[in-house]
Amino acid sequence: MARQQQLNVPEIASGAELTTQEYVYKRLRYAIMVGAFPPGTNLTMRGLADALGLSPTPIREAIRRLSSEHAIEVKQNRRMIVPRMTLGRFEELLALRVTLETHAAERALPYISDIIIDKIECIDRKMGPALENDDLDLLTILNQEFHRALYTVNPNQVSMPVIESVWLQLGPFQRQVIEDVKDYYKIDRHIEILNALRSRDVAALVIATESDIREGMSRSGRQRLTRVQPAG
Repeated sequence: MARQQQLNVPEIASGAELTTQEYVYKRLRYAIMVGAFPPGTNLTMRGLADALGLSPTPIREAIRRLSSEHAIEVKQNRRMIVPRMTLGRFEELLALRVTLETHAAERALPYISDIIIDKIECIDRKMGPALENDDLDLLTILNQEFHRALYTVNPNQVSMPVIESVWLQLGPFQRQVIEDVKDYYKIDRHIEILNALRSRDVAALVIATESDIREGMSRSGRQRLTRVQPAG
């Protein structure tokens, strides 16, 4: 049984338009998406309330919503846990990422401008120092910002909520996988994505996006999971 861990819940902007319930939901959702809670983390209402400095009331609704998104598992005895990853679930989520994000990248390309490419490149330039400093939390956040900045260029896109749902389910495990990033991510696929955007080359963009996703997670993720469970 995983022991209760001290919770680190990253801050998010809390605009005046957000209710307390919505703020709690968005903050906990963000924390899970960027991997602030490792897989297997036990959660309690008291622990979350203490971490957020709030009463349990708005937290209950956030837990209900996150449970429906498969980001938190609520047991019959009311125990709450960040789900552990299995090999089968990982393969399914990885395949979904590839399908959804290559689609989103392809559909965004007609709306790309040089200004947008410069913005995306600016995000990418921040990732190098984060990696050199082993700031893996920041690296995770920047990686998501890089992809989100590309996909949301399409003014007609409806895929981002679905993509973020996959990120949410992968987040805790992906944060562990990224610890090995220097060992397996040898080619900078973000540079290839940027080059494909500049040349408006849709085929190259799709290939680079898929390679980025697979090389960023596939090999290391499988290795981590097959250490503790058989592939078949």
